Amino acid sequence: MRQPFEDPVARVSLILIAATVTLAALKIAADIFAPLVLALVTGVILAPVTDFLERLGLPSRFAAVTVLIVGLVCFGALVFLLEPMIWRIADALPQIRLELRSWVAEFRGLVRGLDEVNREVEEALGGNGSEKENGEAAASGVPDMSTALFHAPVIIMQVLIFVGTLFFFLMTRKGIYRWLSGHIGTEAETDMILNRFTTVERLISQYFVAISSINAALGAALGAALMAIGMPGAWIWGVAAFLLNFILYLGPVVVILGLLVSGVVVFSGLMSLVPAAIFLFLNMMEAQFVTPTLVGRYISVNPLLIFVSLVFWLWLWGPIGGIIAIPILVFVLVMPDIFDPGEKTDVSAAKAD
Repeated sequence: MRQPFEDPVARVSLILIAATVTLAALKIAADIFAPLVLALVTGVILAPVTDFLERLGLPSRFAAVTVLIVGLVCFGALVFLLEPMIWRIADALPQIRLELRSWVAEFRGLVRGLDEVNREVEEALGGNGSEKENGEAAASGVPDMSTALFHAPVIIMQVLIFVGTLFFFLMTRKGIYRWLSGHIGTEAETDMILNRFTTVERLISQYFVAISSINAALGAALGAALMAIGMPGAWIWGVAAFLLNFILYLGPVVVILGLLVSGVVVFSGLMSLVPAAIFLFLNMMEAQFVTPTLVGRYISVNPLLIFVSLVFWLWLWGPIGGIIAIPILVFVLVMPDIFDPGEKTDVSAAKAD
């Protein structure tokens, strides 16, 4: 009699059920798992720095503390630099809203009869335009203090999870790799599996260094170009482009939309489209020529896999998912080679020799 786990249909069903339950748990507990996984990915990226400090003679604990403190200081400096742009955007919200309404009004004027249709719909619904505009203004306002205080404990919890996980992972990651290597496969495969972990770590670190260099160059070029046309806060837009470009596809779209709105506020006529057009040109040059040339030396992944991974993780965890999508994809593509039969045979033969 065939056992339940030997039945292919039962086995596939159990796998689908387990995957569904896992996915639901990751979605429901996103406030916990998202910063935790982000900390693990960040730890992998910072691993070469920790190794360098350990080679200088620092114990692993002090090396982890040093990397963590330096990282927090850099993050605080970045927040300090971005603060003026955040307040400037908040102060410009009323003007931006007026500009967007003028755009809508001009568009409606081009389509004859649209006002009449809107009026009939409003009368049928029993409302009027002024009430709708007031409601939209109230809905699109800046969050009040009570809303900020409500979300503060969640944000503090996520920061603590991220910092704690990052610290302990940096301090104990080599032991974690050895423990996993000893439990995933057989004793003869331990060294090979451990080598896989170090390979993934190296690939992800090289990818991040290359992408960071490219994004920094993109931000500097954008800041210089915007400064040349007289765009206020040009260097701040360069920093924003540097950060948002880590989120593939979605990040550049946010920068383009922001530059469109800012261009409308600062300039007039066709000149209002120039800031967004400059970034679009620079981003196309980076995506078509620079990134494939530099990053392709370390990682060559099918663009469809990148897009699917990005969509999935963005849906699951939002912007954090967009940041970790590529590192997790690299991990998933590299680690299954552990279970390659030919590689197992070669390793076993080498051990025997």
